[in-house]
Amino acid sequence: MTEPQLSHVVALVPVRTLSGAKSRLGEPLDAEERAELVLALLRRTVEAAMAARRLAGVLVVSMDDGLLDRARAMGADTLLQIGDGLNEALNQARTAAGASATAVVVLPADLPGITSSAIDRVIEGAEIVLRERRATSVVALVPDHHGRGTNTLLIAPPGAIDFHFGERSRSVHSGAAATAGAAYVELDGPLSFDVDTPDDLLEADLRGLDHAAGR
Repeated sequence: MTEPQLSHVVALVPVRTLSGAKSRLGEPLDAEERAELVLALLRRTVEAAMAARRLAGVLVVSMDDGLLDRARAMGADTLLQIGDGLNEALNQARTAAGASATAVVVLPADLPGITSSAIDRVIEGAEIVLRERRATSVVALVPDHHGRGTNTLLIAPPGAIDFHFGERSRSVHSGAAATAGAAYVELDGPLSFDVDTPDDLLEADLRGLDHAAGR
């Protein structure tokens, strides 16, 4: 059997802090409930990533020591973020993933529909594109349900493009892939849904995703 091209993929899971987390959920949830939600979604993310067949490691990056303690107890590797900003945190995590990583996949910890099989499908989708286009680098992206943001991002090799999370990151990541000459593919599925607003929280409940599971 031919060895997979993406043989050592490391998941990068960025979580800023528990204090002030998910502030846009302030109307239906108080600060304590928001912190519990973040921890529940982090547990869901780490457990799914640890169970994914195609992942070689799971690295949680945060500036919150207490949150990192919780992540280690869940079985993840951890990294204390130095400085501010999501893209800066991911750059630090990408470096920490090490030279053995053939790809990194960013999994924000606010995807209530995340499963191990959904993660594996992203990696396998990227691998198919590498083979079919005979490419040496690939960027695979799962857009958010608004079609503007990036919910999951795989980059192979890890340094093929910079991270551009922020406003309209879907199109910015796509453009970065084109500039770098990397094969680019967009995928859909359960990773396209994230919890960021009260409406999202309601939708998660209506979908039966049990966003608070694991508390």
